[in-house]
Amino acid sequence: MPGPPHLLTLADLTVPQLKRLLNHSAHLKATAQPWLVPHGSLSFKRANALRLPSQSLFNKSVALLFSKRSTRTRIAAETGAALLGGRALFLGREDIQLGVNESPRDTARVIGGMCEGIFARVGDHSEVEELAKYSPVPVVNALSSLWHPTQILADLLTLHEHAHLFGAPPPSPEAPASAPKNTKHQPPKDPLAPLRPLTVAYVGDAANVLHDMLVTFPRLGHKLRVATPGGRDGKYAAPTAVWDRVVELECDKNDGIWWGADPKEAVRGADVVITDTWISMGQEAEAEQRLADFQGFQVTEELCREGGANPDWKFMHCLPRKKNEVDDEVFYGPRSLVFPEADNRKWTIMAVFDTVIGKWDLDGDRWTLQRKRDAAQHKNGQTDEADSDSDSDSEKP
Repeated sequence: MPGPPHLLTLADLTVPQLKRLLNHSAHLKATAQPWLVPHGSLSFKRANALRLPSQSLFNKSVALLFSKRSTRTRIAAETGAALLGGRALFLGREDIQLGVNESPRDTARVIGGMCEGIFARVGDHSEVEELAKYSPVPVVNALSSLWHPTQILADLLTLHEHAHLFGAPPPSPEAPASAPKNTKHQPPKDPLAPLRPLTVAYVGDAANVLHDMLVTFPRLGHKLRVATPGGRDGKYAAPTAVWDRVVELECDKNDGIWWGADPKEAVRGADVVITDTWISMGQEAEAEQRLADFQGFQVTEELCREGGANPDWKFMHCLPRKKNEVDDEVFYGPRSLVFPEADNRKWTIMAVFDTVIGKWDLDGDRWTLQRKRDAAQHKNGQTDEADSDSDSDSEKP
């Protein structure tokens, strides 16, 4: 049996795998959301049509190995695991022996002997790499010093859901809140709205959020315009380990990435403007210097107007946010997508848990085999019910 799949950065995924995760996130959201509303608000027809989302974590546990504080990531992981039929076991830095009397290698083996997956929010990226090296079960990076893959999946899902704001056709009024009807044993149709190529501006510190954007957005056809103090060669630029992956994936080709020191230049023509914290956890001692270095980088209407952003530009932030990064007018105004973005942490983490931890199947091979079996059955005149031993992602409760 092959070793477990791990997800440490989106740079490790192919474009088809990225698209599959996004489509699966949208499918899980459409399938699960009707279960979460008061059922008295549903018509009899809609209530009777409810289907469970994938139960790939039934009787399984995911260890949430968190050495840093978390709001969205922890809540998304715990609620998402429950919807998949499993349990998320929170293990904070004060709860276990890791880093006190036990090595990451031993910890990975012990947790992997009792849980079916590890979701690790760590400090230095080497910590999650060591866990993955020795773990007998899948390890997913919940955040490290270099990468934040699940955040960028949520950003992309949010942009697809709001594709109509960027010139794509509005979503069909028939689509959304109810679960899609699926033929037994067949994968759902794409619930993800197509998204035109966007110009995305990132203004701020080159931290883990930007790093996963750099290796993902250009491969999906979007252009990135980045501004950090000092530009590409300044102290706030991406580290060599990250830029090497950018070059390896050729994300720097064909004007996929522009990088400079002027935030006004960065937002030129932007459809979306994104920023992140200037002072990450562990950098508090640098706060005074960082605030001085980032003068003029606050995202405001004035900055984007003077820089020449698209008149209908939208704003995103991974949260938590501080006012020096973006003012209230933008953050709470009609341009802001920050709270739908936060909500989507749940559905994208749920999709990662389902495909990586529950099924060990990032490529969708299970569906490919099932399609072949279905085709053979229909050719032989068999019915769907003849294959009653097969499982399905959507089953009646």
